[in-house]
Amino acid sequence: MSTTDTCCTIVPYFEVPAEHLAAFKALCDEFVAQTQTEPACLYYGFSFDGNRAHCREGYRDAAGLLAHLKNVDALLKRALEISKITRLEVHGPESELAKLRAPLAALKARFFVLECGFRN
Repeated sequence: MSTTDTCCTIVPYFEVPAEHLAAFKALCDEFVAQTQTEPACLYYGFSFDGNRAHCREGYRDAAGLLAHLKNVDALLKRALEISKITRLEVHGPESELAKLRAPLAALKARFFVLECGFRN
């Protein structure tokens, strides 16, 4: 089974030292507020397990994902001053991932190719 779904997700996991957790959570509120203006964002939010954070986010396509990264660049730089990304995945169909591999190469993301499925 194949899919015509163009949705791309970027899946970052952060480790936040306990002394910076409150500041990181405050940044999360800023990320959410800034991302709400993005027309290609399908969903966005942060979840926590102690001092580990995950940003749950999906975009209509690769262009939407790249627009998001540009939109939150300054916020991400601030977040990375007080946390580190421990894992980064990008999920989507190969036709969209091909547009992301070069721009995201420096982030050392793992790419997962969507091969079958559907989206309502």
